[in-house]
Amino acid sequence: MKLHDSIGPNPRVVRMATAEKQMTIDTVTVDLMGGENRQPAYLAKVPTGGLPALELDNGTCIAEIMAIVEYLEDVQPAHPVIGATPEERAETRMWARRIDLAIIEPMTTSFRAVEGRGLFASRMTLLSVEAAAELKAIAQEKLLWLDAQLQGRTWVCGDRHTLADMLLLAFIEFGTSVGQPPPADATWIPEWHKRAAARPSAAA
Repeated sequence: MKLHDSIGPNPRVVRMATAEKQMTIDTVTVDLMGGENRQPAYLAKVPTGGLPALELDNGTCIAEIMAIVEYLEDVQPAHPVIGATPEERAETRMWARRIDLAIIEPMTTSFRAVEGRGLFASRMTLLSVEAAAELKAIAQEKLLWLDAQLQGRTWVCGDRHTLADMLLLAFIEFGTSVGQPPPADATWIPEWHKRAAARPSAAA
């Protein structure tokens, strides 16, 4: 199998997961900024044009972070990043879903509408700048909510470093790079970030 890789936080999450699982996967770098993912050859594999995508030996392509990491976890259960038991897997999926919907979605949608408008305007319908500002406020509000919920924990899922941490790390650092850093009054997130960013997989 091979990973269709590129710049951006989504591919980074999958690279971190494979590093944590100690898996080596052949990669093909897709020129995202040059629009290679919007060319017929790539769209034939991944109709959404999204990255990353995991292409299996039989030609099947699996897209979306959660689906890719779930597949990798199924084919190699060792060094789990989702969980080793049904309870652990459910907990990781719960927090990953909360982070995705409550923080990542408003953060990235608002980025496309403002800072990324020149890149995305010709490709999709975007929110108004005013609506984007409201989404940015929602992302900040939810980051503070998460910060309060996770007080006293080492990782999002307690003592287990999981896919939820990888999602949060990739998108907190992405948000910071595009003018949406964590709220200044967050207390758990800064300490957690030091731990998460120090892991070797964070450099993947």
